Amino acid sequence: MANYEDRFISVISYIEANLDSQLDIDKLCSKAHLSKFHFHRQCSIFFGMSVMSLVKLLRLKRAAHQLAYRDNDKIINIALDNGYESHEAFSRVFKKYFAKSPSDFKQSPDWSTWHKQYEPIRKLRTKIMNTKDKFQTQVVEFPETLIAAMEHRGSPNLLGKTIQAFISWRKENKLPPSKCKTFNLVYDDPSVTAAEKYRFDVCCSVDSAIGANRYGVVNKTIPAGKCAVVRHIGSDDAIGSVVAYLYSQWLTDSAFELRDFPIFFERVSFYPEVAEHEMITDVYLPIQ
Repeated sequence: MANYEDRFISVISYIEANLDSQLDIDKLCSKAHLSKFHFHRQCSIFFGMSVMSLVKLLRLKRAAHQLAYRDNDKIINIALDNGYESHEAFSRVFKKYFAKSPSDFKQSPDWSTWHKQYEPIRKLRTKIMNTKDKFQTQVVEFPETLIAAMEHRGSPNLLGKTIQAFISWRKENKLPPSKCKTFNLVYDDPSVTAAEKYRFDVCCSVDSAIGANRYGVVNKTIPAGKCAVVRHIGSDDAIGSVVAYLYSQWLTDSAFELRDFPIFFERVSFYPEVAEHEMITDVYLPIQ
C-alpha cells in the first residue's frame, strides 16, 4: 500500500478513536502530513466526502445505535454525547438523515433511509480493508453448540428490528452476552440476494432447549467440526471483505472443502458497548 494512502487511513483511525472529543483540524492535518491548504480537498477525494461530513455520519450512526439498543439512555444525553448542543439541533439533523425523529426511531428503528446516506462510509471502509493482502486465518475444531435463534427474513435494512426484538427476549430470559455467547448464522450475500429473500439468524448459546415463546425464537445447533476462522476487529461495514477472502483466496489455497453449514459469526464485543473500531467478531467458515 502506498504511503499516501496510509496517511488518510491514519486520519480516519484517529477520528474513530476520538469521536468523543472536539476534533482539531490542525491535529488531523498533522496525521495526514498535509497543510491546511491541501488537507480538505485531498481528504474529500480519498474519503468521498468532506472530513466533517465523515465525522457527522460516524456520530449519527453511533447515536442511532444508542437510541435503538440502549433503553435507558435519554435522548438529550445521546445528543450531547455526540456533539450536539441541544435536543432540537440533534433532532433536526437526525430527521434529515433517518426521516424519523430520534424518539420515533427509538420506538421503531428503521435504517432504510439511512443506508443511502451512509453508503460512502461503507465503501470507504471496504476500500481500506481491501488494501490488506490476506487475513490471519486459523483452522480450529468448533464444538457442537446449542443455540437459540431468531430468524430474520427480509431486507438487511430491517435487521435492526430483529436484533432489538432478540435483545428483549434475552433480557426477559436472563441470557446476557456476559453469560451466553452471541452468534449470527449468515445464509446469504446481501450484495447478490434479493432483499425479500435475505436470511440471517441472530442467536445466542443456551444450556438447554428453549420452549415455545411469543418472539418466535427457535432451537438450533451449530454442529461440531473444523472451521477456518478470522478475527475481524472493527466495523461490520468491512466484514464482507473477510468473508470474501475466506471463500475465495483462502479456500482456493487450502486443501479443504466446505461443509454443509453456513458461514457464521461470533460476536465477541459489541457496538455501541465498545467503540465501532474496537468491535471484535470471529468469522467462522465450516470446512472438512
